Amino acid sequence: MASSLDALPKIGAPATRALHAAGYTTLRQLAGIPRSDLAGLHGMGPKALGILQAALEQHGLSLG
Repeated sequence: MASSLDALPKIGAPATRALHAAGYTTLRQLAGIPRSDLAGLHGMGPKALGILQAALEQHGLSLG
């Protein structure tokens, strides 16, 4: 199933909370954001970053 750009993929509660706290509520908003910026968010781990990157790649996008 392809991910939607208007929602976040299932990445776990801590990572989802970290993104929401930083103002990111959709996958579309993460395109071009440096991976290191997201990795610095409390609750964001390598597994969640990999899931986000893979979801973005389904739409021809990527993290910065």
